[in-house]
Amino acid sequence: MMRRAICTTMHLLLLGLAVSAAHAQSAPAQPPTPTDVRPGSITSEDVPYPYPSSYLDFTTYGQAVRIAYMDVAPIGTPNGHTVVLFHGMNFAGFYFGGPAEAIRKEGFRVIIVDQIGFGRSSKPIIPYNFHDMAYNTRRILDHLKIEKVMVVGHSMGGMLAARFATQYPQRTERVVIYNPIGLTDGRFDRPWTPVDESYPRNLASTYQTVRAGLFRYVSHRPEAWNADFERWARVRYSWTLSADWPRYAMVQSLISQITYLDPVVNDWANIKAPTLAFGGAEDSLAGPVSVFQGRMKHIADTVPNGNGRLLLLPGLGHVPHLEDPGRTYPPLLAFLKEGLTAR
Repeated sequence: MMRRAICTTMHLLLLGLAVSAAHAQSAPAQPPTPTDVRPGSITSEDVPYPYPSSYLDFTTYGQAVRIAYMDVAPIGTPNGHTVVLFHGMNFAGFYFGGPAEAIRKEGFRVIIVDQIGFGRSSKPIIPYNFHDMAYNTRRILDHLKIEKVMVVGHSMGGMLAARFATQYPQRTERVVIYNPIGLTDGRFDRPWTPVDESYPRNLASTYQTVRAGLFRYVSHRPEAWNADFERWARVRYSWTLSADWPRYAMVQSLISQITYLDPVVNDWANIKAPTLAFGGAEDSLAGPVSVFQGRMKHIADTVPNGNGRLLLLPGLGHVPHLEDPGRTYPPLLAFLKEGLTAR
């Protein structure tokens, strides 16, 4: 009896080891840490930007800061309109070179803002929120004497685009909410995570965790991971090697609270400008793609007076302009150009 029990136990143990080995073989291997990435500046001076950066100095929460932006002139005959691009949480203005170039070729002036806490702008320890981001963007527009703009916001920038449009409706001609996050009010889906819990995780970031965070953008089609995605993964990883990383890890922990503390689900019903809910249809950041698609339709339906419209591109994920610019730009440009005769 005992011998039989021992044999059975050994059989189960060997079977378990075989299953574990098979699982290990089928699981994708973690990419090795690149050895040629040097510590990067947390203010991105060493990151290639598509156009020269300008800066505006001011004080926020009692701290002297500067906000960076790119002011891109139109190509050819100016059409008299300006487009502001709002970046996502894992990026800054540096990834907007392609969209900006396509937009300026249609005669638009383009303003690309590195929000405070991102890119080449200051990294203060402050309570981050969309009201401040919208207000700081208005500072830049006032400085440049630009009265009216069309706004295109990607990912986190989609939330900011909604907030800017509701705070400054007289200055907002058109709105593109482009693969946004914050599609639901997360306060009722999960409990609050304090900064003291998220900060150690950020501080411990590795190349593998950074890359995995961006790889979610192509989870619908892993082969869509290309040199552009890899470039930005290496940029983000370079920050973790900097002596300033402990500070920036705290800033990023504070920024990550925005979607929880400052939801925009009630902003959509107060947007007065024509609005396009736009992007890749296979975005899975919110869960199953059906959730994303349903909430994007909800945005389009919620913008009042029939001003909302939905356009999702099949087969594309969270960052369509990096995945397939040839399919992304034409419908975006078409919507913006519709506004040229609105005045």
